[in-house]
Order: sequence, then C-alpha cells, then structure tokens
Amino acid sequence: MDAACWDERYRGSELVWKAEPNRFVAEELAGLKPSGRAMDLAAGEGRNAVWLAERGWEVDAVDFSTVALEKAERLAAERGVRLRTVRADLILWAPPETTYDLVLIAYLHLPWPDMAQVLPRAAAAVRSGGTLLLVGHDAANPEHGYGGPQDPRVLYTAEQVADLWRPYADILRTETRTRPATDTEGNSRTALDALVHAVRR
Repeated sequence: MDAACWDERYRGSELVWKAEPNRFVAEELAGLKPSGRAMDLAAGEGRNAVWLAERGWEVDAVDFSTVALEKAERLAAERGVRLRTVRADLILWAPPETTYDLVLIAYLHLPWPDMAQVLPRAAAAVRSGGTLLLVGHDAANPEHGYGGPQDPRVLYTAEQVADLWRPYADILRTETRTRPATDTEGNSRTALDALVHAVRR
C-alpha cells in the first residue's frame, strides 16, 4: 500500500494497533541500557518508538504516513515523552550513516528488492557497538501461521535479513518465533515472525 492508503487506514481516532510495544521488541530491548539515539523505521502510530522514549532513548520515528506520525506524536505527548518524527518513503530515503545507537525495524514489508536496499542503509546508520533489531512476519507464516501479509513477495526469512546485515554487524540471534494471535471469530491462533538481533561492528 502507498502512503495515501496507510493514511486512510490510520485516520480513525483509535489506534490501529495497541499502544504497548511489540512483545518481541520489549523482550529483546528491555535489557539494553539506553545510550543515546534510536531510530524506529516504519514507526506507524509510534507504539515502539514511544516505549523506547519512555526508557530514555532519544527517538526518531520514521514513516511515510503523515496521519500515523501525528498519532505517534499524540501518543508521545500523552505518555509525557518526546519524539522526533520524520516523514519519509524508506525506498527513496537513506538515514544518516553511523548516527544511531539503536535501529529498530518492526513489521516493515516491502517487495524484497526494496527491502534489500533498505536493510543495508539501516545497518549503515548504526554506530559501532550499536544495536540492530528486526521483527517481521516470517515467509512461512501464510502456510504455517496466521495473519499478516499473504503476498510472498513482501515476506522474508530471518536468514535473508541476517545475510544482508553480516557485512556490517555480528548477528546475535536469527530466529523464527511464534506469537499468539486471535482470528476474527475469537479463536486462538499462532503467527510466525522472523527476528534478527545484531550488533554493529
């Protein structure tokens, strides 16, 4: 979907997703001492970015939806923290290199040739010793899990992501993780997510 479609999806007063951080983001980063600047790529309504700001990070929330970033700013204000929002199309935009101590990518799904451009730029934006974390719907999810995009062209495995980050970073964790989900009839289901956690060399 393009920016206009996401603007329309986010336009309601309620949050499309809950205000709490993604469970894997919280699990992986809770023990990381805030050490400066963080960037949340494809930040959406800001649930992860706001959580990072609450923990003491100086956060740039980047998304191409103006409506989503406005909601992120409101959520930050409600929580008593500040975000710097950046409206950008990640396919065209490159973050400044060696600027951030943490870069988070949560549920960004673009055609793989575009992801293969975005992911190295994200790695290059991290300072030596900084953290990279990606969480997204796994390529196996349509067949073996529940929810998320069904188009295989916008899905990936953790290993695909790790391969693009290895020239820049040491890979700490490359996993397919299970996540509880609920279908439209209220039944419990299981989703499959790709997770890659790395440290910039």
